[in-house]
Amino acid sequence: MLLDATLRTILRESRTIAVIGAKDKPGQPVDMVGRYLIEAGYDVRPVHPVRRTVWGMQAYPTIGDVPIDVDIVNVFRAPEHCPAHAVEVLALPRLPRLFWMQSGITSPEAGRMLFERGVAVVEDLCLMVEHRRLMAGGLL
Repeated sequence: MLLDATLRTILRESRTIAVIGAKDKPGQPVDMVGRYLIEAGYDVRPVHPVRRTVWGMQAYPTIGDVPIDVDIVNVFRAPEHCPAHAVEVLALPRLPRLFWMQSGITSPEAGRMLFERGVAVVEDLCLMVEHRRLMAGGLL
């Protein structure tokens, strides 16, 4: 588990967050978290294999299709999909600082792969909740 000070630094210094499994379906956790991150000042890039837009923004079929470097990858997919997403992330030209698996999502296999390449990993926590806690509700 990363120390709060380390997470706070990563959250403060990061600007771009890719949300894998992004959906703008009201009432769903992914929608609430995505909207929160946008309001917090992050450049959010939705990733979804079928949707063309999410939150009024262009969605990308895979993390590899996002045309800019990403600082944080926030995953809203079932645990069995996380190793494949870790492989996709490790193929990026610039690795993100943090791979965040939302509440209820853990993948020791994905975590190991990413950690071995220097990517910090968070499992089974909500990025919105932790951002509020660590940043005292502060926006960027």
